[in-house]
Amino acid sequence: MAMLMAIVCVVLVLCFCSALLRWNEVRYRKKGLPPGTMGWPVFGETTEFLKQGPNFMKTQRARYGSFFKSHILGCPTIVSMDPELNRYILMNEAKGLVPGYPQSMLDILGKCNIAAVHGSTHKYMRGALLSIISPTLIRDQLLPKIDEFMRAHLSNWDNKVINIQEKTKEVAFLSSLKQIAGIESCSLSDSFMTEFFNLVIGTLSLPINLPGTNYHRGFQARKTIVNIVSKLLEERRASQETHHDMLDCLMGRDDESRYKLSDEEIIDLVITIMYSGYETVSTTSMMAVKYLHDHPKALEELRREHLAIRERKKPDDPLDLNDLKSMRFTRAVIFETSRLATIVNGVLRKTTEDMELNGYLIPKGWRIYVYTREINYDPFLYSDPLTFNPWRWMDKSLESKHYFLVFGGGTRQCPGKELGITEISTFLHYFVTRYRWEEVGGDKLMKFPRVQAPNGLHIRVTSY
Repeated sequence: MAMLMAIVCVVLVLCFCSALLRWNEVRYRKKGLPPGTMGWPVFGETTEFLKQGPNFMKTQRARYGSFFKSHILGCPTIVSMDPELNRYILMNEAKGLVPGYPQSMLDILGKCNIAAVHGSTHKYMRGALLSIISPTLIRDQLLPKIDEFMRAHLSNWDNKVINIQEKTKEVAFLSSLKQIAGIESCSLSDSFMTEFFNLVIGTLSLPINLPGTNYHRGFQARKTIVNIVSKLLEERRASQETHHDMLDCLMGRDDESRYKLSDEEIIDLVITIMYSGYETVSTTSMMAVKYLHDHPKALEELRREHLAIRERKKPDDPLDLNDLKSMRFTRAVIFETSRLATIVNGVLRKTTEDMELNGYLIPKGWRIYVYTREINYDPFLYSDPLTFNPWRWMDKSLESKHYFLVFGGGTRQCPGKELGITEISTFLHYFVTRYRWEEVGGDKLMKFPRVQAPNGLHIRVTSY
């Protein structure tokens, strides 16, 4: 009897689940929408999207084509994998295709972050951000700080086994903090780092504010970071001391600054700078180490370029702008790593009115996931696309092609592109001129296309 009741209960649960799924599909079966599945009420297909990553997209594309509907991260979403259509969406924000990032990201990064705002507000905030990472400031203020940090931080890796994923995350975080807060970075780093890592995880989660959820931890981390930066702003205003860092510029303590920002805007920009650079710089640095290890000819060419720079300088001379300009093959390695590893799979937009796209009617308020990842592996655009080949980028025209969207496109192209390249180039300079390395343990890199998951990849570092 007990067995029968158990079977009945299982059948009832299955029927209920099936009915829920069916109801949710019917609920979104509006005339004119593209094909696709919507998953569960509220949760949609978020679990599959986060767990399977690019494989989820490939499966849906095989079933429904390059333009389909889904429900991810708390919102009904159209996924577009069509290169020409994606370019149109990215270039036409003024036609009602505004940023549409998940609620969790907006809550945790702040309502003033440049990914959330649009129109004149975006223009102003982007201008303020560009003013502190301009080529002149990179040359005069940021590069010296990056060089000093990388030189010191990489000085004691000799004869050690390190987790390269953890190390590059640490490097990206601490380097960014030094550029933003200058001398205060040392006292801030310990308390800031733990909270920042929680914040990053919370941005890609369902906005369910319950204890134990990633969203709750991320939101609490934001509160802590806001308090830390607010206190730092108060201390700076009280001291009147000049620090020549990003925070000074954002506070308007530079007489030439024409941007007057509130404390809320300053804090959101600080979080934006750290968040946007952290994942891209750390993962690209890690994957470059991996790819260079697996391709000795590329490593030899890169090392030759950097040793030539050192030969022109005294042992303790820092890198300067001319050195960066001479790193042509290094830039090629960074682009090829970014293309093959594809750290950012796409960007999100949102419709501000009902509109027709690709022959379908997209309702107002729906998100559009401009999925650019597959462009990077298109054999019609890149010969032998799954092969690590930095030499392809020595033809500088490839960088200016309209389908090259590694750094975004349109008015939303990554404003920190050159700063990120500067950080990775400086890291590689001191790494390859000082050390050799070999893989000694940990999980091996997962096969394409999930190349972003070399968890626990350990390398043994020895002096070069």
